[in-house]
Formats: sequence, structure tokens, C-alpha cells
Amino acid sequence: MSKTLNLIKTNASNPKVWIVAGITVAGIIVVAETRRRRKKAMIIKREDFGAFMERFELIPFPQPPPPAAKLPLLGLTFAIKDIFDVKGHATGFGNPDWQRTHEVADKTAVVVTALLKNGAKCVGKTVMDELAFGITGENKHYGTPTNPNMPSNVPGGSSSGSAVAVAAELVDFALGTDTIGCVRVPASFCGILGFRPSHGAVSTIGVLPNSQSLDAIGWFARDPSILHRVGNVLLQLKAVEPRRGRHLVFADDLFQLSKVPKQKTVHVISKAVEKLSGYQLPKHVNFCQFIASNVPSLKGFFQHSTNLQNGISALQALSSAMVSLQRYEFKTNHEEWLKDVKPRLGPEVSRCVLAAINNTYENVKSLYKVRTEMRAATQSLLKDDGILVIPTIADPPLKLKKGSSTEFHDRACALLSVASMSGCCQVSVPLGEHDGCPISVSFVTYHGADKFLLDTVLDMYASLQEQVSMASNSAPLPDLNGNMDASELLKEKGNAAFKGKQWNKAVNYYTEAIKLNGTNATYYNNRAAAYLELGCFQQAEEDCNKAISLDKKNVKAYLRRGTARDSLLCYKEALEDFKHALVLEPQNKVANLAERRLRKLVS
Repeated sequence: MSKTLNLIKTNASNPKVWIVAGITVAGIIVVAETRRRRKKAMIIKREDFGAFMERFELIPFPQPPPPAAKLPLLGLTFAIKDIFDVKGHATGFGNPDWQRTHEVADKTAVVVTALLKNGAKCVGKTVMDELAFGITGENKHYGTPTNPNMPSNVPGGSSSGSAVAVAAELVDFALGTDTIGCVRVPASFCGILGFRPSHGAVSTIGVLPNSQSLDAIGWFARDPSILHRVGNVLLQLKAVEPRRGRHLVFADDLFQLSKVPKQKTVHVISKAVEKLSGYQLPKHVNFCQFIASNVPSLKGFFQHSTNLQNGISALQALSSAMVSLQRYEFKTNHEEWLKDVKPRLGPEVSRCVLAAINNTYENVKSLYKVRTEMRAATQSLLKDDGILVIPTIADPPLKLKKGSSTEFHDRACALLSVASMSGCCQVSVPLGEHDGCPISVSFVTYHGADKFLLDTVLDMYASLQEQVSMASNSAPLPDLNGNMDASELLKEKGNAAFKGKQWNKAVNYYTEAIKLNGTNATYYNNRAAAYLELGCFQQAEEDCNKAISLDKKNVKAYLRRGTARDSLLCYKEALEDFKHALVLEPQNKVANLAERRLRKLVS
């Protein structure tokens, strides 16, 4: 452009120069406009991030009239993987040849109907890996859904579209299935919550099988409370269960597989539970040694060579048993169709299918024996209050179209085999980023303890995210008092002033702590207590609002907000706060007395 201007200045009187300049400028404008329109067209085309293969609406059942309780999922939207039957629609199983050769469904899957009955609206079916094989999320027929956090990397699969729909905030939650990691992997790669329930805990009627001994219905959410609400519906859980203590069991040897530094996982979790009540000191275990000693049937699956790090051979044996079981059952389920139709398959899926179909399975009973022993072993390790902490997956998301290496697959399956082969429930929880990639950790507990695990996630999520935020700060806070950082020191000074009835001084200390760390619910809660003593009820209410937004199960915040609202003569709101406190702590005497008194006042 500068050369054109110089040419004009030099030959300003020559009309040909003006024509050339005009054509040049016009050309630049045309090229720029063409690029802009192409970019806009691409954005419009991928406005749903390629997550959906079919859009439709399944209207939820109507809300019953009062006095019936509000439907638990009212107002929420969800999407379903293309593996669930919907009446009047052909289930595609991620492959056009499957969809072409099968009739439309005459019934909707039980799990989808349950969600509709409880107030949620379904908005469509999502893309998946063909035949539910694969963990990358790529599909050569329908395109690969775009990972919202890392557009040039795979979203993870096989429930890729469902994970992307949630991560891109297109829906509130989504259904997937998990055989050997099909929910856990995309949840980790897309930076969201993913729950695999205990095997058999959720009905699979109306869901196409890959391997029925490993298949589980799972779901994704961004918000732990939505994850919990969906779980209550699908698992048909009781609303109230006696609160139990918890102890975390870190599988130290499995964290050796992860490329994420321990400080960003184990350290963050340890710090998060320090501030929570009901958690015992964490324990540490060599998980591979444990299963080698407690799952004797694994001996038949040990290999002389391994791509994994030393000491992980027992886990590789477990992974080998898992893959063999999946392939055996897939062959039993679908061999006839595969031979009759000869479907077009992507290269990765084709390799898995050929391996399944061409294999001979001589000792099938040993596969099921490993599964039975593995479930008993995890029950023995975790008892009724233990939660195993492991990395969700060892490696970051692969680049698109790169294909997964044997090493990537082996390292992934080693970690994923723990829950798949034991039938335990597992939740993948995001823990921020490392080197620009989303990272996560998984909590696993024994078969049947789904409510316990969902409650745990809800209980610790805010504290975990607070620790993630603190750990990701570019410069760590100065250590001014032993192991306490600056904000904790200020909180302690505030506590001392509070005990000395120096309310204004306490408020000042807590305010300074909040300036340093505005995501700690305790700081707002403590300042609210000081404001109550000073008679600053509106300020106390605002601080409690903030504390509750950071920690939904903070009993003290509900009690203090109830007291502030009571003092402001907002009796109905105060009554709700004390009721909420009683739900969290049924034996709380303060809440009990206040609730009775306010109930009389309101009536």
C-alpha cells in the first residue's frame, strides 16, 4: 500500500496511475471483505461448535399444580448422545450406515423420559465416535465437535458432542455413555464435570450397547449443583442421607503417570479439604501393589514388556483385561451387522472393530472374574467413607487429525480401567489449566456410593476452585507466618480482635483479607459476624450472600443471614435461611429455635 502511495505522489498528474491505484485499493477491499465473509460463514456454520448432529425439542412434562413440589429440573435444557433412542427418530450410533439400516425408534430411552418427567427439555442429539469406539471424539462422517477451550485439539470421546455442548454453554447438562472413559475423557479435555455412575445404577433400556458389562450412562455439567440434581433424578436417590465423614486416599503411583505437576493436583486438593469439616487426614497408597495383591485373576494378563513406567504393570494388566472384555462383548453384539453391512468406518474405529471381530476369546470367564475381584478389592480399600483420588487422564488433548498413538491409548486406558473394571462410580472435576490445557482430577468410590460421591463434589467444589484460583496466581502470596499466607494471617488477626470484642478492628482485618483473596467464603462469613455485633445488618446480609455464593453448604452463613434478616424484620426470608440451615445440619439448636419462633410469627 505504501508503494502505491509513493507512486501516486511521484506521478500525481498521470491519470493511468490513478486508475492502477484505484484498482489496487479496490482489490484489497474485495479480498478483505471476502475473508471477512468467509470467517463469518464459518462462525455461523460452527455456531453450535459442531456438537449437534440433529436438532429437535422434546418438551418436558408439565409442572403439577400446587401444592405439588417444583419439578427438580424445571427450566434446564439438555442434549443426548446419538446412542439414545427417541421415539420417531433413527438412532445413528455415530455412523450413517447404522442409521440407514435401522428403523426409527418406537420408544424413547427410559433415562431420557425420566429427565423430561422431571422438568428438563431436550434440544437434540450430539455427535459421537462411531459405534462408541475411541476416546478422541473425532468422527469422519459428521465432523469433530470443536473443543471450546482448545479449538485445535480433540474434545475427547466417545461422548464428544455432549461434552462440547455443555462446555460451550449450549445446554445446562448433557447425557453420554461411558464404557472405557467415554464421559470422563471429554469432561477432562473440555474442562467440565463428568460423572460415571456405578455400573447398572441407571437404566440402559433404549440405549445401544457397546459392551454391556462396562457401559454406564453418564452426564456432564458445568455446575456441581446441576450435576447433583441430575444424579438425584437418574439414580432415584433419597433426598436426605446421614452425613458421613470422608477420607481421601491418594493413589501416589498413578499420579506418576500424569504430566501435570503434583502441586497442581494433590496439593490443591489437600489444601481444599483442610478448610472443610468432616474430612480426615488424607491417606496415600500404592494402588498397583494393592490390586496386584488383591486381584489374583490379573496374573493371566501380565505382559513381559510395557510402555508404561515401572511399577504400573498391574494397571496395564487390568487395562488389557478391560479392552479384551469390551472387544468380546462388542463382537457378540454387532458382528452379524458388521459382516452384513460392511459399514464405512474411520481409520481409528476400523482398527478397533477389526481387532474385536478377528480375535478369538478362549478364556472369557477370567475376564468376568477380574471384574468381580476388582469390585471387591476397591470395596475393601475404600470401605464406607473412602474416596480414591487419581488423575482422570495422563496426557493433554491431542492435536486434531494427529491420531492417537499406542502410548497415548495405553496410558489413558490404564487410568480409566480402575472404575470401568470395578464398576465403581467416578467423577472428573476440572482443576484449571496447565500449559494452556484444561486439567482435571477424578474421585472414585465404591460401587453403589453414588450419592456419597455426588454430595462430596458439591461439598468441596467451591473450596477446590478457590485453591485452583490461588495456585494459578502469577506470584504466590508472601509467607508471613509459618505456613500461613498473608490473607490467612489477617483472618487470624480478625478472629483475635473478634474474641476481644473489638468489632470494628475485626471488620478492618477481614476486609484486608478479602482484598487479598476475594474467593474465600470464610472471610465474608467472619466479617458478617462482626457486622452483626455492630448492628450493621444490611452489610451482614450482603457478606452472607457472598459467602453462600462461594459455598452453598455454609451453615454459619445461613444462620447469620437469617439473624440479619430477622433483625431487618424480613421474617419470611429469615425463616427460609434457618430452614436451609436445618437441612444441612438437622440437629442445629440455634436454627431449630429460630425456625419455630419465626414460623409462629409468619403464620
